[in-house]
Amino acid sequence: MRTDNGGVGGTNGTEAELSDSLKTFGAVLKALREESGLTQEEFALRVRYSAAYVAKIEQGKRFPPADLPSRAEEVLGAVAVKVLTAAAKSLTRRAGLASWFRQWAGVEEEAISLYAYECRAVPGLLQPEEYARAVFARQLPPYTEEQIDHKVAARLERQTLVTERPNTAFTFIIEQAILERGVGGASVTGAVIDHLLNMGDRTNVEIQIMPLHQQDHCGVDGQLYMAETPGHQWFGYTEGHRSSSLIADPGEVSVLHQRYGKLRSQALDCRATVNLLERMRGAL
Repeated sequence: MRTDNGGVGGTNGTEAELSDSLKTFGAVLKALREESGLTQEEFALRVRYSAAYVAKIEQGKRFPPADLPSRAEEVLGAVAVKVLTAAAKSLTRRAGLASWFRQWAGVEEEAISLYAYECRAVPGLLQPEEYARAVFARQLPPYTEEQIDHKVAARLERQTLVTERPNTAFTFIIEQAILERGVGGASVTGAVIDHLLNMGDRTNVEIQIMPLHQQDHCGVDGQLYMAETPGHQWFGYTEGHRSSSLIADPGEVSVLHQRYGKLRSQALDCRATVNLLERMRGAL
């Protein structure tokens, strides 16, 4: 299934389009909520989602989670939930609508813990504008300038998760090779390093660099993301070329936990990471 590579790189041009079915579902949810006399904030609190997430569902910007109707039953009533369930079944996914990433984006927005290991590019949540633009400008098939502008804006908007959720613990492991590659040139690499140093100062963010030379390395299967929901359920997410997987099976998630734990022990600690980044910055 097609993905928009939300964790790192490019998306296709249909990302910007809101499908009619998603907008219809959002309108139905909004009407049922208002009929119950609830604000978005009140409804969000009762169904255990954030108000921002509910707003995006109502606007047709997020694919609704599968358990939304069941969570809403006590809030909206049985009849309303039947309507909501029917609306959910009528949803269509256009070709290229990155459905797997839309599901992951919903998990990501609600996460109380989020782990990321990247060996391909700087994680999307940590990309400064210059780097994001350089990444999108190098995608094939190529994007127009207008498409690049839209994708950069969408990426920067998504990054507000880090600042708007100070109680969410964000942990990133990034391969040194990504920075050594120099995507976009020295000025872009400098902007990336400065941004990583600034983000690493946040109390809810930990950044570790995996050094170039590390004989004991368990990340050979590629990048991985993990997130813990408010209900303490863990999900995993992986991406490849034009494909992605949302992982919910506890056994498979356990494997990812083991690997991520080992990766954290193999990467430089936070202080050593800062020292390395400062040396790299000085060498540019």
